[in-house]
Amino acid sequence: MKRHSKIARALAVLVPVVLLLFAFGVGGAQETSPDLFSPLTQLYQTVKAYFYQPDRVNDQQALYGAMKGLVDQLDDPYSEFLDPTQRKDFEDSLNGEFTGVGIEITIKDNVLTVIAPLADTPAEQAGIRAGDQILAIDGESTEGITLTQASTKIRGVEGTTVTLRIRHKDGTEEDIPIVRSQITVQSVTSKLVDDSRILYIRLSRFDEHVVLGLDQALTSVDLDSLDGIILDMRNNPGGLLTAAISVSSRFVDQGIVVSTKSRISGEQPYWSTGNVIPDLPLAVLVNGGTASAAEITAGAIRDHDMGILIGQQTFGKGVIQQLFDYRDGSALKLTTGEYTTPDGHVVQGVGLTPDIIVPDDGDPMADATSWIEAHAGQRMPISIGSATGQ
Repeated sequence: MKRHSKIARALAVLVPVVLLLFAFGVGGAQETSPDLFSPLTQLYQTVKAYFYQPDRVNDQQALYGAMKGLVDQLDDPYSEFLDPTQRKDFEDSLNGEFTGVGIEITIKDNVLTVIAPLADTPAEQAGIRAGDQILAIDGESTEGITLTQASTKIRGVEGTTVTLRIRHKDGTEEDIPIVRSQITVQSVTSKLVDDSRILYIRLSRFDEHVVLGLDQALTSVDLDSLDGIILDMRNNPGGLLTAAISVSSRFVDQGIVVSTKSRISGEQPYWSTGNVIPDLPLAVLVNGGTASAAEITAGAIRDHDMGILIGQQTFGKGVIQQLFDYRDGSALKLTTGEYTTPDGHVVQGVGLTPDIIVPDDGDPMADATSWIEAHAGQRMPISIGSATGQ
């Protein structure tokens, strides 16, 4: 989204993470009585006047508690109030540097769930997998926990250990101790594979550095001499909407890459800014940890027949958040709309189905390499049916 400011930044997060926004009479909001919150003021005044230990009444925390309660009643796992400390932690995570174990989490079906472990982090090395449910943190149940509460419990001092009670997709449960460390996420890595005939690019997240990193990867080799490109977005939990649009534009020559719909802006299409690289056969690797901005990019590439999706069903996060900052350093991360792929496919709660489905014990890299070799010398777009031999 090109229109943004320090006040409002559009996110296609997971991250997987809040400002109190009263929009009376705006964008279809219902009329609200000016006296609606007067009982809250009366409650505060009563506590302030009558509580037997007045030194325990913290005005700032009382305000934050009320703001948090308003957001919590939305029952939306992606909307959240952040106090100044939590807001800073959120910004650090967007910048790719924080202390923790390296997982993106969400609330799915009322259970704390791993969207994806970040690449080369303690969580991934300990065996945490996309779709795992976190039942307890250091022995305390996560039932009813918020994302902020969970993030606070999981993060901590470098070198200390946090133990997560995990339920895997197959139903097995285990306690996994993980040593916290300083996490530095490199959003883009690349190398030549298959006798240097294929450029392999791994996108780990859609942060502020991903576009520059992708451009460097694409310009580091002679693309005209290659057979194709593998774009690996497995366990990519997403990130910035603006980054998703820019990344999609590197592979989509022209046309809409994503459409959003919100109460304030209505339906808003976002177009490719123009592809300047050769349209080589492109294999996109996805799995259950591919979410949000990564799903936007995968959907744009597939709908324009500029590449093929290989792997497993994606996560299915088809809503977008906007970040509203307050002067005191607190913020509101609020779900403000949803998106669809260029062909109008809904992603929320559904995800994207790969063109070539690879089982858990399969090798998507081998499938991607074979597909590119079979289409070497061709240029995209290639119709999906033709590309898969269907």
